[in-house]
Amino acid sequence: MGLAYSLRKPRLSVPLGSALNKSDGRPSHEQQSHCILVSPIGCLFLSPSPNLLSLPFRSPCQVKPAWPTVNLATNQIVMNCADIDIITASFVPEGGEEINATGFNYQNEDEKVTLSFPSALQKGSGTLKIDFVGELNDKMKGFYRSKYATPAGEIRYAAVTQFEATDARRAFPCWDEPAIKATFDISLIVPKDRVALSNMNVIDRKPHPEDDSLLEVKFATTPIMSTYLVAFVIGEYDFVEGQSSDGVTVRVYTPTGKAEQGKFALEVAVKTLPFYNDYFNVPYPLPKIDLIAIADFAAGAMENWGLVTYRETALLIDPKNSCSSSRQWVALVVGHELAHQWFGNLVTMEWWTHLWLNEGFASWIEYLCVDHCFPDYDIWTQFVSADYTRALDLDALDNSHPIEVYVNVREVSLSDECKPRTVDLWDCLEQASGKPIALVMSSWTKQMGFPIIVVDQEQQGDDRILKISQKKFCASGPHNGEDCPNWMVPISICTGEDPGCTKLKVLLDSPETTITINSVSPDQWVKINPGTVGFYRIQYSSAMLESLLPGIRDLTLLPVDRLGLQNDLFSLSRAGMISTVEVLKLMEAFVNEPNYTVWSDLSCNLGVLSSLLSHTDFHEEIQEFIRDLFTPIGLKLGWECKQGEGHLDALLRGLVLGKLGKAGHKPTLEEARRRFKDHVEGKQILSADLRSPVYLTVLKHGDSATLDTMLKLHKQADMQEEKNRIERVLGAISAPDLIQKVLTFALSEDVRPQDTVSVIGGVAGSSKHGRKAAWKFVKDNWEELHNRYQGGFLISRLIKLSVDGFAIDKMAAEVKSFFESHHAPAAERTVQQCCENILLNAAWLKRDADDIHQYLLKRKAPPV
Repeated sequence: MGLAYSLRKPRLSVPLGSALNKSDGRPSHEQQSHCILVSPIGCLFLSPSPNLLSLPFRSPCQVKPAWPTVNLATNQIVMNCADIDIITASFVPEGGEEINATGFNYQNEDEKVTLSFPSALQKGSGTLKIDFVGELNDKMKGFYRSKYATPAGEIRYAAVTQFEATDARRAFPCWDEPAIKATFDISLIVPKDRVALSNMNVIDRKPHPEDDSLLEVKFATTPIMSTYLVAFVIGEYDFVEGQSSDGVTVRVYTPTGKAEQGKFALEVAVKTLPFYNDYFNVPYPLPKIDLIAIADFAAGAMENWGLVTYRETALLIDPKNSCSSSRQWVALVVGHELAHQWFGNLVTMEWWTHLWLNEGFASWIEYLCVDHCFPDYDIWTQFVSADYTRALDLDALDNSHPIEVYVNVREVSLSDECKPRTVDLWDCLEQASGKPIALVMSSWTKQMGFPIIVVDQEQQGDDRILKISQKKFCASGPHNGEDCPNWMVPISICTGEDPGCTKLKVLLDSPETTITINSVSPDQWVKINPGTVGFYRIQYSSAMLESLLPGIRDLTLLPVDRLGLQNDLFSLSRAGMISTVEVLKLMEAFVNEPNYTVWSDLSCNLGVLSSLLSHTDFHEEIQEFIRDLFTPIGLKLGWECKQGEGHLDALLRGLVLGKLGKAGHKPTLEEARRRFKDHVEGKQILSADLRSPVYLTVLKHGDSATLDTMLKLHKQADMQEEKNRIERVLGAISAPDLIQKVLTFALSEDVRPQDTVSVIGGVAGSSKHGRKAAWKFVKDNWEELHNRYQGGFLISRLIKLSVDGFAIDKMAAEVKSFFESHHAPAAERTVQQCCENILLNAAWLKRDADDIHQYLLKRKAPPV
């Protein structure tokens, strides 16, 4: 049963600017120089009772003559407003008498309100005052409540904010657009035993004059900033504190009693701030930065200026119970959000159309940051597998979109005044480099998709002649239409003589070209795109591909190039351009592979193939192939950490043992069961890095007792990382009745709302029966699930995880039909992409299933 929360007698005062009459939801260029509005939150009150949060807002802000004025007389003011009821509103012209609003017209569909006045507000500055009532919701957006348990097990609530992209309007009426910036003066009235945080440092703290159980906490004025970056948090927290070498106070806030778990993130943050100061050549502009773990949080993290909010699993590391992958994840997320303090917060995109500038840059520089802090992570190779190849897969779909696309405010869900547009970046880079950056980049940001580079070669004396052409690559095959787009493609080339050195660079600005590489002997291979940095797929001629295979076996090709070669070939097989059998043959060349990231990418692609072949009666044959491929590296690694091993060895061991265990490798299964029994009985606790593979293995081949034991471990776990680790693998259970039990558990009080998606997705991704059961469960519980996630990205993720693995044409029609009658506007493109993927899977299966089966049977046949 939900609890009642309300806002009572709030009051907000803002100096009035010229942008008040805009009605299209976008900043107009004519108004931009006049759109800086002061829209401060005043006072927030949190009652001592955990069952009622009341939040009145007041206005400490004074009108400043320098702020914009009303440029045109008007008797209406239009503001963003959602889930808020305005009680009274008035306008006080500077030096004049207060004018009360006579009406409030809500445009709920557009999330706006129009304030009407009895006479025209004349040109000049003034103050707008608003009394309003709102809701402290449970939707993980806007101003919302987050449930947590005290160390003694008592359930309590924190009040927290999540405003990106367009949810500040749920906390206070405002002009909720990224280009409309303001300074904010924030005061919070809170119980004296609660922590109160906001973007800025505390400048005053005093007892409330009417209630000595309350404190009034006043924060310094913020820099000029966008509404989506405003934040405040009230709850019970411990913290650890440090200071960067350039004098910024850094705190990591944790649940009470868990301060120790904030030390790793603190270490990363303290190292990262000076690194970014040097990189951007701009000092961090605030005196402090807080990083805080929030119990109920939809995204991974949010870059609110000076108060970054995180999921617990994206911030907290237990020295004894956190695995290596969790440490890496925390380091990446901290690096990402701290980059936004400059790129996004200090400099903000003009409109959500240009959000890719924000997120694309932060998603790249997080790797640069982690490489600086932890060079042993080999993080750039991991980038290729984790980000680069996944972006290629998504962008190959017909239902993709260009990087730069107009965003209507209703579609947004999410990551001297600065409001950059894409073209501004190209202009700056062009001036700095003297190269035609805008011309090259517009072919990438304004066109959907990317090319496939088709390469053939001919030896002429001591020279190698390459014929290179480009076509648009589609997941269903190359684009063969007359209006095929072209890209300006920077092409780099290396040879077997020096695999780490680029021998030649060319700009492919036409459909095809011929290139001569001097001094290449006939026995040397030629590789396109060394380092796998160009955003395109490559299709080599058979002879060129054959010549590259020894470079995989003897490891002379760099890890990132071994990975890229395999990933390209796998993608070509799915698109029907080569047989999947060719990919299986290539995978067998990785017999000596030592690199974690290469194995991770192989594992991922084999997982896709295994899921596809679960629709056939020879699924066991692909499991045998997986066992054969992974057994040598599994034997080499063993179960125990060896002296001198590091981060990547721990990641590889967990990956390989999990793959072997899931595929039914008997020695791995037996050892996993033995270690699991000792772990449960407390005889020998599993190391954090072995828990996921062991849990997965025993569940995949387990019974009701195994599931009950795992659910008991989940209930006993004090750490959210451990709970999530268990939640992700529960779906591996095989029996139909137990699958149903897991699905029911997904919606129980034992699973945090944001983690329900992982449980359902785990069921859908583990077996053919699980996929059917998960989809039925989503349909049967759609109203509750959609209401829980509203328009947020979690609903898109839920849909994708639930249906993407189907490979039957009629399922695409069923999914399409369901969402035509059960609208999910925020997930419309996701539904289209899922339907496309189902049809692609079905075509792939029809095309290659027999050949794959024959190849797998031939492998098992004794030699003649």
